[in-house]
Amino acid sequence: MTAGGLGPIADAVLKSLVDSAGDAVAVSVQPLTDDQAARFRGEDAVVVPDETALAALVPDPHSVTGAVVLADESVLLVSRAPGGQALAPLAAGITAATTGLARTVRQLRAEAGLLDALHAIGRRLTAQLDIDRLVQDATDAATTATSGHFGAFFYNLVDAEGESYTLYTLSGVPREAFSRFPMPRNTAVFAPTFDGDGTVRSDDITADPRFGHNAPYHGMPEGHLPVRSYLAVPVVSPTSGEVLGGFFFGHPATGRFTERHEYLAEGIAGYAAIAMDNARLYDRERHLATELSRSMLSATPEIPGLDLVTRYLPAATGVKVGGDWFDVIRLASGGTAFVIGDVVGHGVTAAAVMGQVRTAIRSYALLELAPSELLGHVSQLTGILTDAGFVTCFYAVHDPEAGTLTYANAGHLPAILLHPGRPPEQIGEALAQPLGVGREFPQRQAEFPPGTGLVLYTDGLVEGRTRDLTLGIERLLTALGGLRAGPGAEAAWDRLVHDLTGGRHDDDIALIHVHHRSGGAA
Repeated sequence: MTAGGLGPIADAVLKSLVDSAGDAVAVSVQPLTDDQAARFRGEDAVVVPDETALAALVPDPHSVTGAVVLADESVLLVSRAPGGQALAPLAAGITAATTGLARTVRQLRAEAGLLDALHAIGRRLTAQLDIDRLVQDATDAATTATSGHFGAFFYNLVDAEGESYTLYTLSGVPREAFSRFPMPRNTAVFAPTFDGDGTVRSDDITADPRFGHNAPYHGMPEGHLPVRSYLAVPVVSPTSGEVLGGFFFGHPATGRFTERHEYLAEGIAGYAAIAMDNARLYDRERHLATELSRSMLSATPEIPGLDLVTRYLPAATGVKVGGDWFDVIRLASGGTAFVIGDVVGHGVTAAAVMGQVRTAIRSYALLELAPSELLGHVSQLTGILTDAGFVTCFYAVHDPEAGTLTYANAGHLPAILLHPGRPPEQIGEALAQPLGVGREFPQRQAEFPPGTGLVLYTDGLVEGRTRDLTLGIERLLTALGGLRAGPGAEAAWDRLVHDLTGGRHDDDIALIHVHHRSGGAA
C-alpha cells in the first residue's frame, strides 16, 4: 500500500486504517485528477461499488472490488483484491478520523480564496485613475462576486428637494432596462445606503416593512426588473467620510444573498471608495494644473509677414500636466521673440514655476536683451525659485530687417528650420545646460529669408511611455518635409499631432510653427 496527499497527520491515520484492514485487501492510494475531484467534490469519504461511478475513477472498473474517495483531499484508494468490499468499514473509519480536519481545511481554503479574490479586485481598482472605468469595473466585480442578477452603482447626488440620485453604472443587464424609470428617491429603503448608515440585506425586500410606502408607485414601477433578494452597500470616502454613492444588487428569487456575499460587497465597496478618492483628487489636481497653465498662455499676436500656428495641448492620458509653455512676443524694435519651454516636473507646482519663468522671460525680452544674456538672467532667477528644479527653454529672435534668426538654447530639444526645397535642419542642439543649472548660454544666428519656416516644440510631441524620443524626432522631421504652410496649416498640424501621438499623448505638448511669407512685409 502507498499513501500520500493528505498531509502528515492524515497520512498517518490513513496508513493505520489501511494496515488494519489486513493483507486480504490490497489497496493503492493515488491522487485524483481535476475532473475526478470535481465529480466527488464535497464528499468526506465515499465507497464506490458500482461500475458507472468507478468508470469516472479508473480505466478498468471491472477489476476493482472497492474504492474510497476523499475528493477534497485529492486521495483515491482502490482495491483489486477479493474482499475489497471490506473497504466500506475502512471508509467509515476514514470519515470519522478525517471529517473534522477536512472540513476545517475546506473552510480555510475557502476563506483564503475569498481574501485573495478580494485583494486582487482591490489592487485592480486602486491602480486606476479613470473614474468612469473604475466604477464600472467595481460594479462588474461586485455583481459577479454576489451572484446578483444585476448590480448598479448610484452616485449620491441630491437635488433641491433632497431626493434624487443619479444612475452611474449597471452590470448584468443593459442600461435600457432602467432607462424608462425614475432615479431612486429618498425612501426608507434607499436612505440607509445614501446616508451611510450601513449595509441593507434582505431575503425578500417586498416583505420588508420599509417597502412600498411612497407614492406614486408604492413599490417598484410596472415593468421594473423583478427584485426579491436585495443587497445595498454604501461607498464612503475614507478621507472625508462623505457618502460617494451606493452599490445595489438584486435577484428575482428570494434568499439569494448571504453573509458571505455581504462581506464581499462591503470589501469591494471599501476598495472602490479608496480608488474613487484617488481618482477625484487626481482629476482636481489635473484640472487645476491645466487651467493654471492655460491661464498663463497669452493670445498669439498677429505678426506682419509671418504665419503662425501655435498649440498647447495638456496630456490626454496620465498625470504629466502643467510644465510646458510657448510665447510669441512682439518687440519694440520690430522684431519678434519666440519662446518654447518645459519645466521638469508636473502638476500644480510645475505650472506655478512655469508661470514665474515665463513672466521673467517676457520681462527681459521687452528690454531687448540678446538671447544669451536673457537666458543667463533667467537661469539665475530660476536657481532661487522654490521647487523650481530646472527648466529647458529655446529662445529665438527674428530680425525682419536683417532677415536673421538669433537664438540660444538652455537644454531644450533642438529647433527645426524648414528651407524651401531642402530637408529640415535641426539647430541649437546641446548648446547649454537647462535654466537653473547653466550659467553660460552661447547664441547662434541663422538666415531666415522669406519662404523659411521655424518649428519649436516640447517633448510630448515626440516622446511617450511607448514612443522613443529619437524615433519620434525622426518621424517629425519626415512629416515636416511634406508640411505646407499657408491656408490649411492649422488643420495639417492637428493631423500631424494626432499621427505622431495616436491621440493619446501622456505629456503636455506645446509648439510654435513660424512661416516667413514670401513677398510679405517682414
